[in-house]
Amino acid sequence: MDAAPHKAGLMRLPFRAALFIALVCVTILGLSGLREWNTRAATLKASEVELANLARSLIQHAEDSFDLLDASILGAVGRLETDGATPATLAKLQDIFVARKAASNRVSGFAIVDDNGNWLASSGARGQSLDDREFFRHHLQSTDPGAFIGRPVKSLTGEWVMTVSRRFNHRDGSFAGVVIATIGAPYFAKFYGQFDIGASGSITLLSTDGIALARRPDDGFVGRDLSDGPFFKSVTSGVSSGTDYFRSNLDGLQRVGSYQQSSRYPFMVLASKTEDEVLAQWRHAALTRLMFVTGLVTLIAVMGLYLVRQLLQGQRMAAALAAKEANFRVLAEGSSDMVTRVGRDERVTYASPSSARVLGWDPEQLVGTSALAGVNPEDLPRVEQAVAALKRGEAEEARIAYRTRHRDKSEIWVESTLRVTRTVDGEVDGVVGITRDVTQQKDLEEKLETLATEDGLTGLANRRRFDERLLEESGRAHRERRPLALLMIDLDHFKEFNDEYGHLAGDDCLRTVAGILARQAKRTTDLAARYGGEEFAVLLPDTDAAGCERIGQGILREIRKVAMPHRLNPPSGLVTASIGGAVVRSGADKSADQASLIAAADRALYAAKNGGRDRLVMAVRPLQLLDRSLVG
Repeated sequence: MDAAPHKAGLMRLPFRAALFIALVCVTILGLSGLREWNTRAATLKASEVELANLARSLIQHAEDSFDLLDASILGAVGRLETDGATPATLAKLQDIFVARKAASNRVSGFAIVDDNGNWLASSGARGQSLDDREFFRHHLQSTDPGAFIGRPVKSLTGEWVMTVSRRFNHRDGSFAGVVIATIGAPYFAKFYGQFDIGASGSITLLSTDGIALARRPDDGFVGRDLSDGPFFKSVTSGVSSGTDYFRSNLDGLQRVGSYQQSSRYPFMVLASKTEDEVLAQWRHAALTRLMFVTGLVTLIAVMGLYLVRQLLQGQRMAAALAAKEANFRVLAEGSSDMVTRVGRDERVTYASPSSARVLGWDPEQLVGTSALAGVNPEDLPRVEQAVAALKRGEAEEARIAYRTRHRDKSEIWVESTLRVTRTVDGEVDGVVGITRDVTQQKDLEEKLETLATEDGLTGLANRRRFDERLLEESGRAHRERRPLALLMIDLDHFKEFNDEYGHLAGDDCLRTVAGILARQAKRTTDLAARYGGEEFAVLLPDTDAAGCERIGQGILREIRKVAMPHRLNPPSGLVTASIGGAVVRSGADKSADQASLIAAADRALYAAKNGGRDRLVMAVRPLQLLDRSLVG
């Protein structure tokens, strides 16, 4: 009577085995398909990241290129507004333009036109009046002294160029003309050609209103309005960067593209690849994997009916091994690092032998103590917040760097990777931490940060740090309505000093002057910087004109007191300096405050040199009297 049910069970076994094998095969195929889909998504995502990084790098290059042009024309504007458009000034500026064009392959040309669009100076050939050009009409109608980037135009040589221009004024503030600098679209196309973005990839420099400024490949689209294209329509207003999938209206190909807008200029960079090219390698690999999986599924289907019991037993063994492997990996990962187990009460229940190397304490000394006992008080809230999130089950893993006490050292930086552990019921019962000493890495990061903002020769702040602090202090002065002073210092006849005494002596001289400036900039808010070459700058927050003049005179006295010989600097025969000082009380436009302050100090420095050198000249109310006389 018991044989019938047993026989029925045996008869159902092949069906159950076949059903199980079918389920396994379907699962393998489904997981394989899901994996391929995820791999495809990961491939596209990696391409997005690559293109986004490329776009960010290229927008920085484009900004640097336009900064170079703008800096050149800004100096010319300052000289024209100071000296006027005299023949001597124009001749000197033309020589400078020719030299700068020859020195940089970024520059296509420079030009100066008067208030009627007629040519006054040029680094190359001259053409007809420019009074019909977009940039000329803009500056004629607008009193904005800022730089203007116009749409691409064809130069006299037939090359597409982009223009950066600024207006300059007569002494009464009326329009006097325009200074223009150009950069060729072929320069950008050649530069973009250095990047390997595939056979069908493209890099396009666009104005924010959709005009193609430069493109690689250079296939005749420069100057074309692309604002009606599918990609440009997807650009979200106010969003500086993004990625989109679109069908190009230029070549009809489905593309993935990332764009990055400039934060300072009205243009953006678009880097794109075709989806087919991005996914080509994935398709080849996916086909190979699909063939392998199909063969594997076929093998399982053939052998599974005969080996189902062995497979079930093997699965149980594999599950046990996997569990043991998981526990082993928790303890073995980063075996040279310290591994700890912490209970819900935040006390150490286990510490690996590496704790002696990392913290200087033996494992037995750590067990039972608070895991957070040695954390620096400033870092403790962050660590406590991360541990609390793990205990609440809000995260499975956290990584955090913090300072902690060492038995033999005062304090070290460590990085801990924390993973939650759970009971059989799935409740969080503690945390496993893997900790390593990253003190050397932190020290190196601090040294690199210092090198990025310090002049290597003088030890003063470099130009980059000066620009950053000027922006910060200008913003603070603007908010608090406090004065901000600036001294521009230039060593007199320093080129002759180098020629006479050698560059090593010149370096010693610069270091000596730098030491004087550092001593004079006594407050923690003061900043002494090497502005470039033999020119220095001292930024004096919350300082009025009297304080600025006092410090400037102190610098002159200290330089004279050092008495460094300079035979070619009459009449003293010693190293001297010319100093221009300016003070600004912030108005409504803080960017104007910065420009006014530097411009006023530069003009004061120019007046000091013209007045006989070895003296200080203070600008008079730089914001209100930008184009009027200076007095010492």
